[in-house]
Amino acid sequence: MFNLLIKPIRFVRPVSLVSFAKPLVATRGLATVKDQSFTLNKKPPPPTAPYAPVYNKPTPATLKLKSGQVFSGTSFGANVHVSGEAVFTTSLVGYPESMTDPSYRGQILVFTQPLIGNYGVPGIFKDEYGLLKFFESDRIHCEGIVVSDYASRYSHWTAVESLGEWCTRFGVAAISGVDTRAIVHILRDQGSTLSKLCIGENTDFSKIPYSDPNERNLVAEVSTAVPVSYNPFGDVRIDCGVKNNIIRALVKRGAAVTVLPWNFPINKVSDQFDGIFISNGPGNPTKAVDTIKNMRQALGSFQRPIFGICMGNLILGLAAGLDVYKLRFGNRGHNVPALNMLDGKCQITSQNHGYALQDNNLPTGWTKYYVNANDGSNEGIRHKTLPFKSVQFHPEAKGGPQDTEFLFEEFLSNVRADKTQREGIKTFVPETFVSQSQVSPSTLRD
Repeated sequence: MFNLLIKPIRFVRPVSLVSFAKPLVATRGLATVKDQSFTLNKKPPPPTAPYAPVYNKPTPATLKLKSGQVFSGTSFGANVHVSGEAVFTTSLVGYPESMTDPSYRGQILVFTQPLIGNYGVPGIFKDEYGLLKFFESDRIHCEGIVVSDYASRYSHWTAVESLGEWCTRFGVAAISGVDTRAIVHILRDQGSTLSKLCIGENTDFSKIPYSDPNERNLVAEVSTAVPVSYNPFGDVRIDCGVKNNIIRALVKRGAAVTVLPWNFPINKVSDQFDGIFISNGPGNPTKAVDTIKNMRQALGSFQRPIFGICMGNLILGLAAGLDVYKLRFGNRGHNVPALNMLDGKCQITSQNHGYALQDNNLPTGWTKYYVNANDGSNEGIRHKTLPFKSVQFHPEAKGGPQDTEFLFEEFLSNVRADKTQREGIKTFVPETFVSQSQVSPSTLRD
């Protein structure tokens, strides 16, 4: 977490033979279809993605929850023992994005979608902003993954390797062939649980300690060590954060983004920025003591727009005087409904968090912004008079619904309006494209 800153079909109709000695029987023939191939540019089709190797002797793997339940399956990742917090996601697609999301740091991720790995893992490509196109960071952050059915044979035009090969390269344990439905029932009933994922036969679980990621400052583990800038020729300067698609959502709208470390003394340089953006991040928000302290000071001295996402919502709330609590099993998936308290609209959101703000007693000047329509937990706060607001979900969802992407436009509009008021100039002029039909001959003569 960083802060501050398609020949036709021919039907063959058979003749029914009618015998007066037998009852009338109707028969039906099958339609025959002949395909006619065609191409538009006479070029050969693109090559198919290579298939991952299929191993004849699978390696056993075992998942053990701290509550005692044991699940046996097959390994398809790295040959390492790992420990972490077992959590589940209801996302149907986007496992490369989820696994590279720093918010999953220290966790063993259980996919409720039964089939995982069928479209492999894409290559490392960057967009025009220098950001990775298909990943949310440059590495896998979860400790391990648990799936019901792993597709060792994959097929997708962007794929360069299998999910298993990818996990092996990054030292991530992976298990398949287990009843993920049963695991999810357990996690929903008793809450997110510490667990161990062991590879090989006759594993002595007693020699592998349980590791609780919530006791570590995970924000510091995933934060950038030095300031990084994107789109320096943009019209505003925003501090931003961890997920690549958050940065992309801002720079493609014309913002100049500076990513700063989690504990950067932002108040010493805040006058150089037109807005503050507090990003998502992993773990227990109360461990990010320096970030909370810096934001508490910024709320008193920085009168320009501030916006936060996920961990950013928790940090902003803690800085404003609210408390946080750990959700029983968290909200993770691409299908979570959030209710906008301003207009009453319910929007489908992408989420990934295990903590929430305790919003039953809001400080003076603050009010609820969004509320989770499933469990009633907080999904955002805003200040009544100052340009401070945040949301617990991910408007930049990838993959996931884009219902709330408008929040980026709102934030940047507020930043630009504030800057215009302060400096008396218009800072951002979008390009106007005129079609040829709109240009009259008289215009050309002039």
